[in-house]
Amino acid sequence: MCQYIVKVGEKGQIVIPKAAREMFDIKPGDTLLLLADTKRGIAIVRRELFEQFTDSVLQSNETEE
Repeated sequence: MCQYIVKVGEKGQIVIPKAAREMFDIKPGDTLLLLADTKRGIAIVRRELFEQFTDSVLQSNETEE
């Protein structure tokens, strides 16, 4: 697991470190999903990966019915 320290700017923005962008193939214009939980913290995932996950969950539920 990699760890990065980022600062929040005046407009609430953060910069994703270059190594992390390269690791996850994040390009300018990509859409990311920010998940937040007051107890567990914040997670950022690629929208496409989350959509694939939810699609697989919904498909598995359809086969069970």
